[in-house]
Amino acid sequence: MVDSIAPVAVDAMGGDHAPGAIVQGAIHAARHGQPIVLVGPEARVREELARHHAGKQLPIEIHNATEVVEMHDHPGQAMRRKKDNSIRVCFELVASKKACAMVSAGNSGAVMAGAIFVLGRPEGVERPAIITPLPALKGQPIMLDMGAVVDAKPIHLVQFALMGETYARRVHGIARPRVAILSNGEEDSKGTELTRAAAGALRRSGIEFVGYCEGRDLLTGEFDVIATDGFTGNVALKTIEGTAKVVGEYLKRALYSSTRAKLGGLLAKSALEGMKKRMDWREVGGAPLVGVNGVGIISHGRSDALAIENAIRRAGEVARAHFTDEIAKAVAPSESLLAQAVSAGAGDGHPHPTERRAPPGA
Repeated sequence: MVDSIAPVAVDAMGGDHAPGAIVQGAIHAARHGQPIVLVGPEARVREELARHHAGKQLPIEIHNATEVVEMHDHPGQAMRRKKDNSIRVCFELVASKKACAMVSAGNSGAVMAGAIFVLGRPEGVERPAIITPLPALKGQPIMLDMGAVVDAKPIHLVQFALMGETYARRVHGIARPRVAILSNGEEDSKGTELTRAAAGALRRSGIEFVGYCEGRDLLTGEFDVIATDGFTGNVALKTIEGTAKVVGEYLKRALYSSTRAKLGGLLAKSALEGMKKRMDWREVGGAPLVGVNGVGIISHGRSDALAIENAIRRAGEVARAHFTDEIAKAVAPSESLLAQAVSAGAGDGHPHPTERRAPPGA
């Protein structure tokens, strides 16, 4: 059961399988005590609830929204021209405190645009970012940005790190998160002008900045927060998803290759199911937005009922953490940190005392 908080607003019309899978996922979440407001054309939503035999005893309300943002719609134009679209209405419910968070599997660009238009950004935030949890061997590492800012500047990367650190502390309860920048090597000389400038600034911050993270270390759990630009982050995430799919197929083929392999597969079934669940993006549910005045969760367009249920659960957890209260304070020193780094020479070879260094000859 969840505590007595405001409901989560759910875009009933977002995603490839809407409204069926969305409503079904919302029903599952409601059965665990999470209040829900389903947003979309009222008649269609009621019809779907009836199809799933959702009783009136469930904490589910319907908020009518007469328009839908299609996947081909331009995000900004849709927010301006379709004033009563389900994504925008969800954010309006959050802004008016009638919902604690929103979830949508619809047009991700429109979700980002709606968050900026309706909720706005905390003071000092240059650009919002998208966070994704990583299926690491240990811990609860997160990476940002996952696609919102593909043309990032040093100020953006610095703020992503600072906002991610705040999220990890408030939402995951990590007292002092280990923060890194994704790069092509551990040495200070590696990376690009973007990563070196951001690293130079973060070495002068009060957070636990530990230098660069290589791609091979994304899933080790050694880092709690990994900052990168949206282009690189999105490619890295899709690579992880694709690799998990291929490895799963390899295992499946190997386990069906012979009678002995099939017997071994039966013995290892529970362990393999646990691994599959750990790597399943549906278990994550969705990616939180950071850098806006409220909580929004972007779910995968292919989300099924399980993914939506988990996205709603995550939305409630993030809302209860009230991490957005600290964002303005977290990003406040970002410009001065960059100025100090430029003055001293970014990437000057003088790491923060806690920064990890590559072993000789690496």
